[in-house]
Parts: sequence; C-alpha cells; structure tokens
Amino acid sequence: MELFTVTLPSKLQATAAGLAALMAQYTNEDLHIEAASQGHLVQFDLQPAGSIMCQSATPYFQLNKHGELLYHSAAKALAEYVVTNLESEMLISIIKKKYQGGHSTDVSIIEKYCSQLMQDTDLDGLNAKFLDADRKRRKLKVAEEIELYLNENTRLDLGGIATFRLHGYRHELGDIVEYALDEYVLDKQYQEFISLLKYFVGLQQSKVALVHLVHKGNHDFMLYNDKFQLFEPKPHSDRLVAEMLETEMNIEDMVISSLIAASPKQIVIHTQHVEMQVIRTIETIFDNRVSVCNDCVLCSHAMGEWNDGVTQP
Repeated sequence: MELFTVTLPSKLQATAAGLAALMAQYTNEDLHIEAASQGHLVQFDLQPAGSIMCQSATPYFQLNKHGELLYHSAAKALAEYVVTNLESEMLISIIKKKYQGGHSTDVSIIEKYCSQLMQDTDLDGLNAKFLDADRKRRKLKVAEEIELYLNENTRLDLGGIATFRLHGYRHELGDIVEYALDEYVLDKQYQEFISLLKYFVGLQQSKVALVHLVHKGNHDFMLYNDKFQLFEPKPHSDRLVAEMLETEMNIEDMVISSLIAASPKQIVIHTQHVEMQVIRTIETIFDNRVSVCNDCVLCSHAMGEWNDGVTQP
C-alpha cells in the first residue's frame, strides 16, 4: 500500500537514493520495536522523475497504529535533507529579495557571511556546540511543518515545500540574512575607510625613520622609537584625517591612529600573533613599510615581560 510519495527538485534527483536511504534509516530505527518480529514495516522505492514512494512492506503495517511514528521519523529525515541540500539555495533566494539590485558578487559574499554564522568550523568548543544546537533547532522547525503536511497529504513536492511553506524556518533564515547584511555593510564601509587611510598614508611625508610596535598580548601594544624608548606621537596635524580616525577607529585599533600620526618610514611589529586582524590592517595601510618579527629578544618579552624601563638589547 502506498503511504506517501516525495518528489525532489530536478537538479537534486541524483540524490534521491541517498534521501531514500536516510528515510529508511530514520523510520527503521523508530519503528524497530514494532518491526522486531515482523521485518521492516515500510520501504522506500525510487520512482521515475526523482520520486521516492513510501509503502507498507508487510501486512502487519497499520496506518492508525504506525502512521504517526512513520510521519514523525520521515519528517526528521526530510528536515535533515532540506537543511543539508536546500538551505544554501534558500538563503540566496532570500538575499536576492532583500538586496534587490545588488551585484551577483555581493550576493555571493553575503551568502558566505550567512554560512560563517551558521556553520563556522573554526570556532572553539563552546561556540561550536552553540552552532550545532542552532542547526538542530532549524531542523526541528522544518520537521514539525513537514510532519503536519504528511499527516494531511500523500504527495510531497520538496521544492514546493521549501519555496512556499516552512514559514518558521524561512523566517529564521531571513533573520540570519538581515544580520549578515548588516555585517557585510559594516565590513565594506570599514574596508573603504582602511583604503582611504592607505591613500592618506601614501601622500604624507615620513616624520620618523623607525618605530617598534611591541605586542604584549590581547590588544595591548606599546610603541617605541628607534632607540627603544617609549614613543607617543603628537595628534595628526591634518584635521580631516584626525576627525576620521576619532570617528571610525575602534578602541582596540587606536594603535593604528598612533602609527598614522607618527608617519614612520619603517615599522617593525614584534608579535607572537601575526594573524591578528589589527596587525593585518596595519600591514594593509602601511604596505611595504611594515616588517613583522616574532623571534627576536623583543618578541620574547612581548607576552608580558616587556616593561617601560627596557633598554636596547
């Protein structure tokens, strides 16, 4: 007896066998107690045009007895499939609607922002657990709506479901896109600001020959002149640049403001963390004036032993 049939979008028909296996796995696990002495109660058969038919495998299957658990299990498998295979496409569709007129490159970048928010693999243990829990919650939203649909329908078009239903899930994706858009705009504005600073730095004349920027840890930096004396540059004389720096720079990036005010011909950064964003930004703004050192005597002191009374090694 046919119980329900799932149809996949044409471009995903090659994955039908995998989805059939996934639904069989979920339903067999959940129905295993009932099926222990009777074999599998349902089976999933591939049909033409990328369809998967679920039908009873034995006379022992009873819709009024097993149907609720079957729909619940199948919905979980379908939710796993949607989040894994359709989420990216759904995000792009939402981005295009919210970012009408945007260049295709921008859409692609924003989609990457969304992906980083939803599945960043470089996070620490606590944040990784949070993302995992967040993904499970999204799957639960999808599963709940699909389960309701299966209880009332025997034909499920997965592409149509993803496009016109799953309202709670789509709303959550919309919130993620909004956040990603905000991050994208802020980052773009910041990059434009950094490019402008690089332009100003290229125009101004050098005021000192060399400065040493010693990274003591976290966002703690100390600035020294070529004689290894503490160095505190005067505020930037250009009012426009000074106002830009005061308005735009983050507190943690104020070291960049000091370097621009000093306008050194050469900057040596002493750090054990060459990949820090602020250090990359300094390298971008000052370009070939910057060299990074992580293995000299200064660097060995950079993690807390360096003090205001240091003399040249």
